[in-house]
Amino acid sequence: MTGHRVALTEVEFHTGVADVIDFACRLLRKAARQGVRVQVTAPAAAASTLDRSLWTFDERDFVPHVRMPGATAAVAALSPIWLVDSLLAEPAAPSVLVNLGAPVQPLPALLERVIEIVGADADAADAGRERWRQYKTLGLAIRHYRVA
Repeated sequence: MTGHRVALTEVEFHTGVADVIDFACRLLRKAARQGVRVQVTAPAAAASTLDRSLWTFDERDFVPHVRMPGATAAVAALSPIWLVDSLLAEPAAPSVLVNLGAPVQPLPALLERVIEIVGADADAADAGRERWRQYKTLGLAIRHYRVA
């Protein structure tokens, strides 16, 4: 993380989220509908659950997404949501990051926005505070939204 200069316009924290996967599915559906392309990072188990949930969380809706790496360049180019193990800095990569609890990674210069979704339990809150401190150390302004 040190030494990276990023062109981020905003970092948002949504904290106290009772169901992180459901919240993420709704957020990602909204982003896809608005034409916003997003990279999503999460611990492995959460990423797998999110992958399945994007297919099934709303029986009338499917949120188009791909696992990266893994999808072909042509499929990735058509997919608004990329589930990634680590942030991708390639020019074709989405410029918005949604993080579901993965550690802060070096932020690519092309990244414009970070949205952190923090669960309601004590461990998630502690980890979220640590990520907040890391973004502050990078000199980034943070907006906070407490989810009821």
